Amino acid sequence: MAGGVFAVTAGLGAGLGVWASGGDGGGPADVAGPATATPSPTPPAPSPTRTYPLSRAPRTIPAVRSHTAARGPGWRPARGGRVVVGDASLADEGQLLAGELGLTYAGLRDDVRDGDVRLALGGGRGGDPESYSMTVSGGRVTISGGGDAGVFYGTRTLKQEVHAGGTAPEGVVNDAPAKPRRGFMLDIARKPFTADWIEDRIRELGDLKYNELGLHFSDDQSFRLQSDTHPEIVSKDHLTKAQVKRIVDLAGSRHITVVPEIDSPGHLGAVIAAHPDLQLRDARGVATKGAIDISKDGSARIVDDLLNEFAGVFPGGYWHLGGDEYQALTVRSPETSYPQLAAAARKAYGSGGTVADLTAGWLNDRAATVRARHRAPRAWNDGFFRHTSVRPDKDIEVAYWTGKELGARPPAEYLAAGRQVINYNDEYLYYVLGQPQTFVYPTGQRIYEQWTPRVLRGTDAVPARYDSQILGGGFAVWCDLAHSQTQDQVAAGIRMPLRATVQKLWDPGKPALSWADFKALAGRLG
Repeated sequence: MAGGVFAVTAGLGAGLGVWASGGDGGGPADVAGPATATPSPTPPAPSPTRTYPLSRAPRTIPAVRSHTAARGPGWRPARGGRVVVGDASLADEGQLLAGELGLTYAGLRDDVRDGDVRLALGGGRGGDPESYSMTVSGGRVTISGGGDAGVFYGTRTLKQEVHAGGTAPEGVVNDAPAKPRRGFMLDIARKPFTADWIEDRIRELGDLKYNELGLHFSDDQSFRLQSDTHPEIVSKDHLTKAQVKRIVDLAGSRHITVVPEIDSPGHLGAVIAAHPDLQLRDARGVATKGAIDISKDGSARIVDDLLNEFAGVFPGGYWHLGGDEYQALTVRSPETSYPQLAAAARKAYGSGGTVADLTAGWLNDRAATVRARHRAPRAWNDGFFRHTSVRPDKDIEVAYWTGKELGARPPAEYLAAGRQVINYNDEYLYYVLGQPQTFVYPTGQRIYEQWTPRVLRGTDAVPARYDSQILGGGFAVWCDLAHSQTQDQVAAGIRMPLRATVQKLWDPGKPALSWADFKALAGRLG
């Protein structure tokens, strides 16, 4: 059976290897013929041949989705081993892997030797650039991906397999994510995080096959990035553009898109502090916290200035517009409380125009700004309003996080309208510093055992027919009570939730490992 290949499900155990005799050794053969015939010489005893156990599926986070087992020694990095690539575009992936495994990067080559790892394009699942196949056979490893990202994910699987001196098992892995968006959002507006800390998270996210990092860098408390168009709004403790470039470049090398968020028309307190004339005030002249007056032309100008400026800083394909918690729409009668907004709505949309219409129009205008910079717009679900004559543009993705807002709508309403949704369910995926209001720190176990991408609100899943409209999900850190934890405590607190979340985004089915085994695996992988 040596060398035989068998299809098995991921996670099956392996038997013990034995040494086979390799043949019938022994004495001289009996030869028919005359008694005087010369006996045949005794054949040499063959060398023993190793019979290997059937390989076991790799133990990785997230778990690989398919492994075809085989018998063989597997592969581990050894002196003299190389990483070679079949396409020049894979140089970054090859150099990274070689450095991590202590191999030599040999570049673009056709020859492959024992001990080598070869990276190539053209494998994986047809049309999916994040898919890959990995073959361990004959003392070599070949990773072929549908695109550069797929090859990179294959290298992450290999890296985890051989972590701390382990062996990549013989056989073939075929793997691809169930969901194309696998994100982590970080609130740096309320709490400053160092560039080094963010870069450490990027390396962690890359090894876990996440592909988005959201940066919420503007809010009522602070504006945390260097701005050249409006330096007056920037907080003292902020990231420079040079630091942001290093973050973006590192993320790109891990196939992670950095998704910036400038939330508007609410959550703009840091901007308003430098431009008090843009503050929204009610009919009595009382300032409304964090809200910009969207009836003023200057409000749109300054936000569009920032959107255009930072489109040049963040080259990824997505932009988060926020849109949530605009306080003008949390009162019983917005038109009465904010007559200037009501007047602007009627001017723009006729006698029936409402403040909700005006706010929906604001969102569409900001979406047009980022769309002109070739960015796909995204907004929080409470930035979409019921019963408005102005509807948010169809291409604005819904980041669904809550069902607690005034006039809350269940996720199925967005899905039934044909919208694409990203899951940020605050019941499972919100790590809110200090645990204000009803928030509690999420646990990896609860995510691992209960949550799936279809569980968009609370604990109930939406019907399976909507699954294809749910693009993925994101785990979020919000710093409402910023001093409740240090950044090191945050890193420790989110460690297992991040691993549980990506496992369910990569494969929403019931995990093969128990939570105890999954947690132990995470400990071994580091």
